[in-house]
Amino acid sequence: MKKIIVILFQFSIMLVLVTACGGGQQESTEINVLCPPREEQCEGMKQAFEEKFGIKVSYARMSTSESLTRLREEKDDPQFDIWWGGPVDSYIVAKQEGLLEAYNSPNYINLIDQEKYKDPDNYWGGVYVGSLGFCTNTDWLAKHPGVEPPHSWDDLLKPEFEGQIMVAHPSTSGTSYTVMSTILQLKGEEEGWSYLNDLSDQIFQFTRSGAIPPKFIGEGEAGVCITSSHEVIYRIEDGNLPLVLTFPDDGTGYEIGGMAIVKGAKHPDAAKKWFDWALTSESQAIGPKYQAYQGPTVKDTKVAYPELLEVNLIDYDFVWAAERKDEFIKKFTKDIAAADNLRK
Repeated sequence: MKKIIVILFQFSIMLVLVTACGGGQQESTEINVLCPPREEQCEGMKQAFEEKFGIKVSYARMSTSESLTRLREEKDDPQFDIWWGGPVDSYIVAKQEGLLEAYNSPNYINLIDQEKYKDPDNYWGGVYVGSLGFCTNTDWLAKHPGVEPPHSWDDLLKPEFEGQIMVAHPSTSGTSYTVMSTILQLKGEEEGWSYLNDLSDQIFQFTRSGAIPPKFIGEGEAGVCITSSHEVIYRIEDGNLPLVLTFPDDGTGYEIGGMAIVKGAKHPDAAKKWFDWALTSESQAIGPKYQAYQGPTVKDTKVAYPELLEVNLIDYDFVWAAERKDEFIKKFTKDIAAADNLRK
């Protein structure tokens, strides 16, 4: 009997030692998030996740293109666990470069469109949808009688808009790369590059972030900008800025905001919790609370502004856009507009 007790005691000690040495995986108490959306939305997600899971969230807010660069630079020693937000063409590039970890989330079943809103190999999932549009300062329109807001891509080349357009640079903004890719898909590469060259002559200033041009337009720095439609609604509601939103009748592109676990993440269990949670209606209902009005990707989620997606959307080819991204950005920066002195 004593022998049995001694054996059990020794076995118990072994279990304790194994657990202390890492044999029993302890749950993470923190997570590091790479977050391209607006600061308010990143902060809202942080607070909600911390309240639900008791896991401390640290995040860095930077544009999608800057995020991809950061992941490339930290490939051998990743500082982030999950990348949340920003157009998925950058996620497709990251997948091809081995920067992401595949994860078969049980909540993929919640997606409205299983084919469109997730990677076929489970490297990324879609968390929102946003269309491209134009915003025009209504005070500027009042000072220019007879001028109408643009309703097509060719309208942007009209003489009245010369030196009056703001848009982000595609080398730093995922949204602006979607703009460039939309034009190349709509018009074809030869005509598209010619159009982009002509459009550059109309530009007042390029910005670093794709979300900021509506703010500058609303403040009267220029007349028109190209941006995500939900950002225009945000500026109208949040700042009561004199803006009107229009869409190109000849078709507009759109982004699927992505999400992925970073390969080599130091807190993979916490990253999976975030991933699963972000594919729920509970999580996707958070955006409108912080005036982020992208459309949801999961079922049974209220859409704040359904009209933003009830427009003439092109059949945007995300894989093509991803495969040509580096090539197109280098060409744009070399032949059309350098990425110097971008407005922040």
